[in-house]
Amino acid sequence: MSWGTIDFAILAPALLAGLLVLASHVPLGMQVLDRGIVFIDLAIAQIAGLGVIAAGALGLPEHGIAVQAAALCASLLGAALLTWTERRAPAQQEALIGVLFVLAASAGLLLLASNPRGGEHLKDLLVGQILWVGTPQLLALAAVTAILVLAMALGWVRRMGRFGFYAVFALAVTASVQLVGVYLVFTSLIVPALATLRWQGRRRLAVAYGVGALGYAIGLALSALWDLPSGPTVVCTLAAVALLAPRLGGRIRGP
Repeated sequence: MSWGTIDFAILAPALLAGLLVLASHVPLGMQVLDRGIVFIDLAIAQIAGLGVIAAGALGLPEHGIAVQAAALCASLLGAALLTWTERRAPAQQEALIGVLFVLAASAGLLLLASNPRGGEHLKDLLVGQILWVGTPQLLALAAVTAILVLAMALGWVRRMGRFGFYAVFALAVTASVQLVGVYLVFTSLIVPALATLRWQGRRRLAVAYGVGALGYAIGLALSALWDLPSGPTVVCTLAAVALLAPRLGGRIRGP
């Protein structure tokens, strides 16, 4: 362990990426818990990842606009399908989300089967590359996040009905999954929301954002100090910080 391993030129953009992910995922996570469809983010993230894998299989440039478009189109198609299944079979929605996740994951593995770098691509999809986020990626994520947060704050999502929720979810996940990976997308969405169930309103949001921000900051620092994979380290740290949420919430005043 060495404090000299902490390079703020690398960790600062990574932390900013994490905070941008939290900005949209924390309120979405609370809606997910209210709807009882906890694993929707895994399914949508996996579908977006399938779009990325399919684009790569077609020979499209990695991280290019075409790949982003493929991921977005795939996730929006998944959102449309989940809107339809919620309307037709609401009682089975969680089970259908699980089936969709498994199908997307299996299809991705089949597409990667003949790729000599398939294992590396799959690892990047699951754990992300948050330490190597660049300025163009941060700017794109910031723009998407600003639009999504504004849409939720002004109630546009509610007025769009079922598909509005799923479409916003698809946009948020697609924008973040290639930066932080499937595991961190799920953790950022569920853990802060789950840790703050005892609070309501702005106080709950404040505590949830605090849990998420501390989890990312401490996790990234620990990954640098002990030379650990950043994504899994942040996931574990976020879970640990969530256990302290009652004490954190007691220090924050609000309605």
